[in-house]
Amino acid sequence: MVYTLPGLRFPVVPSVYKYSLSSFHGDRRTVTLSSFKNMNSISRKTLVGKISHDSDSSSSAIAASDKVLVPGGQDDASTLTDQLETPEITSQDPQAPENLEDLTMKDDIEFKDDEAAGDSREAKDGVGSVSSLEDVDANTPVKTSISTEEEAKMEGDEVKPKIIPPPGTGQRIYEIDPSLLGYCGHLDFRYGQYKRLREEIDKHEGGLEAFSRGYEKFGFTRSATGITYREWAPGAMSAALIGDFNNWNPNADVMTRNEFGVWEIFLPNNVDGSPPIPHGSRVKIRMDTPSGIKDSIPAWIKFSVQAPGEIPYNGIYYDPPEEEKYVFKHPQPKRPKSLRIYESHVGMSSPEPKINTYVNFRDDVLPRIKRLGYNAVQIMAIQEHSYYASFGYHVTNFFAPSSRFGTPEELKSLIDRAHKLGILVLMDIVHSHASNNTLDGLNMFDGTDGHYFHSGSRGHHWMWDSRLFNYGSWEVLRYLLSNARWWLEEYKFDGFRFDGVTSMMYTHHGLGVGFTGNYNEYFGYATDVDAVVYLMLANDVIHGLYPEAVAIGEDVSGMPTFCLPTQDGGVGFDYRLHMAVADKWIELLKKPDEYWTMGDIVHTLTNRRWLEKCVVYAESHDQALVGDKTIAFWLMDKDMYDFMALDRPSTPLIDRGIALHKMIRLITMGLGGEGYLNFMGNEFGHPEWIDFPRDGNNHSYDKCRRLFGLGDAHYLRYRGMQEFDQAMQHLEARYNFMVSEHQYISRKNEVDRVIVFERGTLVFVFNFHWTNSYSDYRVGCLKPGKYKVVLDSDDSLFGGFNRLDHTAEFFSSEGWFDDRPRSFLVYAPSRTAAVYALVDDEAEEPPKPESESM
Repeated sequence: MVYTLPGLRFPVVPSVYKYSLSSFHGDRRTVTLSSFKNMNSISRKTLVGKISHDSDSSSSAIAASDKVLVPGGQDDASTLTDQLETPEITSQDPQAPENLEDLTMKDDIEFKDDEAAGDSREAKDGVGSVSSLEDVDANTPVKTSISTEEEAKMEGDEVKPKIIPPPGTGQRIYEIDPSLLGYCGHLDFRYGQYKRLREEIDKHEGGLEAFSRGYEKFGFTRSATGITYREWAPGAMSAALIGDFNNWNPNADVMTRNEFGVWEIFLPNNVDGSPPIPHGSRVKIRMDTPSGIKDSIPAWIKFSVQAPGEIPYNGIYYDPPEEEKYVFKHPQPKRPKSLRIYESHVGMSSPEPKINTYVNFRDDVLPRIKRLGYNAVQIMAIQEHSYYASFGYHVTNFFAPSSRFGTPEELKSLIDRAHKLGILVLMDIVHSHASNNTLDGLNMFDGTDGHYFHSGSRGHHWMWDSRLFNYGSWEVLRYLLSNARWWLEEYKFDGFRFDGVTSMMYTHHGLGVGFTGNYNEYFGYATDVDAVVYLMLANDVIHGLYPEAVAIGEDVSGMPTFCLPTQDGGVGFDYRLHMAVADKWIELLKKPDEYWTMGDIVHTLTNRRWLEKCVVYAESHDQALVGDKTIAFWLMDKDMYDFMALDRPSTPLIDRGIALHKMIRLITMGLGGEGYLNFMGNEFGHPEWIDFPRDGNNHSYDKCRRLFGLGDAHYLRYRGMQEFDQAMQHLEARYNFMVSEHQYISRKNEVDRVIVFERGTLVFVFNFHWTNSYSDYRVGCLKPGKYKVVLDSDDSLFGGFNRLDHTAEFFSSEGWFDDRPRSFLVYAPSRTAAVYALVDDEAEEPPKPESESM
């Protein structure tokens, strides 16, 4: 693909970066998977309650949880509380100042564009004159206080302020989970830190709403008279803006620095009124740093590209004329009751071995997502990353959409098209770490190790080979909070999936730790309180400014309070990604069927915290990466290459694989959470793993694509699996069973290998036995009446054997069975799942699925 900006014509080419990333060949979590796989029998057993009732439990299914206090008893707990509440402790970073006042000025410094001279530093009353630059220690952590009042873009425009609600009391978490009272010292300290930061931001920045608009003052901002460029680089001794516009002359546009380490320059318009930097021009900042002369891409750059034949990226001054800017035409959809997410990667979404584009994804993939019945698409690798094989997880330019796939305007058109189709667009956002690339990214940006990141070993993730943010830094908070808002505001994303949150919340990053559910594992000195408070602030921004936005956190630890509102004392996410389920399926698929236990499956699927919602999945992109196996490959292996054509005889391995592939997905959606996720192509059992072009595969794109035609082909067995996935999504859209408060597991029989449960108004019957089918099999139910089959995994349309009669009617009979007041008789064929719905001959037709009614 080739796209053109004025003065530049860059083809999208694969990165040939080597650096220290040369050993990194995929999602950075592939290296950690082995560490976590050993936890799958105990990990995330952290729940104080299950959502479901279980007939084996006499209570309302409150799972046992270790109520372990701080070692040493109450006295030690009191000592810990006293230590945590000491006012001098404001950060877990031993190098950080002892008091936040050390990071702030008593009064604000307000930057104003001086239309005549470009001198944009004006001291507010009470501050006095700006001190000499020589008197400022470049390595001193500082805060910049910048007013972010927005200029009206057009005369007469009314700027409607957005308000983020103030903090609450933070005490409701103890009502939800009384076990947390034993850890109130830690939790109250955490909430105190959060509230104090909110107060400081209110005092020095005019509130969190203004603070989160840092992109309006940092980076490049344009006014009627010219362009202002600001950059926080306290470690630099001198700085100059260079680029195509001044022939890369470091002496042409020298920047000045204020006492907060912010460098600035104002470039007046040309004589003819045109902007001093043309749209599409390459730009960088040249700094004299403690590490030598360094050219860096501006930290707040909105677009960057890699020119043909070059290794480094170039920052692009991106400010297209009004007639070239994409104008959104369609309103953002309301948040659906139940979230059904299609996890996607734009670059590998083509059937051809190439990097796909935003435009092709918009035109070819979005209609597929709509047809399949998903109501949200989660897009990976949006933030610019110089190393393609990092799967987008080694971000170099946080405010820039990846140029490999097209332009910012094309990304906007993709999102707008999704909104037209009624599909939410979620962004896989990476704030857990950053690329260690020093040429293109934030690493050593101003020549110092501790600029945006922790210095020393704490600032390096040894397994991911990346840099770790210092969430206790004022300017890091501004940068990341503004980054989250930027994607919501500028591109109209509908929310985020926050990557690697476990790594953020603990100083050990979750590596080599088997989370058992003991609360000491979550609320102690291994917890990075600064990071947790940042997540609370981020969720305040997201939900305060965009109430319909969705926030999902990828947490493998099961941190209590993770999905409770910040005003109640929680971290504020809407959903936790339920990662234990996928681990459990891989564990089971390594064994023959006869070693599977129904109780183990049910426990894993229902073992989640009360009132904290989960997005569940049988497999995501993690399981599809080279070195691992998808569920389809675990089940069918090499037979998939030879026996998936309908005009050839099947094999027992293929029959088993197709049957279990469907059952695994349905029971995962039925019991596992309040949202569901699938990685693109896995719905039909994509036969190849993902392997990005790299040195180890001769930079081939052959395994970095999606062969959607396999799922569409009427002559292949893949079609049946895709049809079942589609029917499953539409069933959920019609009945909304995932979000129903009613869930009851009435049977998990280890001899019959049968699981029966109610979710919403539906009754699910799973027979996992490999040979036994059961006639007149009695299943319990709650409501009386007539039931009919509404989904059958054995339907011939889904590649099954058509053993169930869909015209049959099943009438309930009174009398207790499996702790249910009523029951009815069914036929339960081997390796089959069937869903039954209560029907009334005189009732109106059920509401149409979301995908049909939009």
